[in-house]
Amino acid sequence: MDQALEENMMGALENVIDPELGIDIVNLGLVYGVDIDEDGTGIVTMTLTAMGCPLAGHIEQDVKRVLMDIPEVKETKVNIVWSPPWSKDRMSRYAKIALGIPD
Repeated sequence: MDQALEENMMGALENVIDPELGIDIVNLGLVYGVDIDEDGTGIVTMTLTAMGCPLAGHIEQDVKRVLMDIPEVKETKVNIVWSPPWSKDRMSRYAKIALGIPD
């Protein structure tokens, strides 16, 4: 996958807001990677802040919705993983400031 497409996909994912925290999933550090296969299936590998997150389905639908605006992406697959586990260390400086977490 070329860098421009990866940046485009990550930029689109910045529009997916975690409803509980009010910060996008990229700045929260929830997105571990994006890829696209030869058939145009966008693949997002990500985690959630906690297992059993009641909003997992909502976030997954938002991921699919924002990536459908990218012409190269024909459909989207979301892989939720738990390893490595998410921690506050994965958050961007912006997210930490917005949530009042010391850097």
